[in-house]
Amino acid sequence: MPRVVFAQVLQRHVDCPPKDVTGSTVRAALGAVFEDNPRVRGYVLDDQAQLRKHMTIFVDGRAIRDRTTLSDAVQSNSEIYVLQALSGG
Repeated sequence: MPRVVFAQVLQRHVDCPPKDVTGSTVRAALGAVFEDNPRVRGYVLDDQAQLRKHMTIFVDGRAIRDRTTLSDAVQSNSEIYVLQALSGG
């Protein structure tokens, strides 16, 4: 089963421990987490159900490409990390 892990910074605001889920896309895997923990959804997705600009997701060490529909593939043993995006100035 894919495993979804949330950055520690999110855990300051909402309880979101790592979770093993089902799903073959990032959207499906996150949806499984949000079913059990709807509060974390608002921290990760905007009102259009797209990844928030200040968030980033890595699947097996690679940043996802599809921030809009979250259609990136997930394997049964994938690790999905949900992190705050960093920006420099």
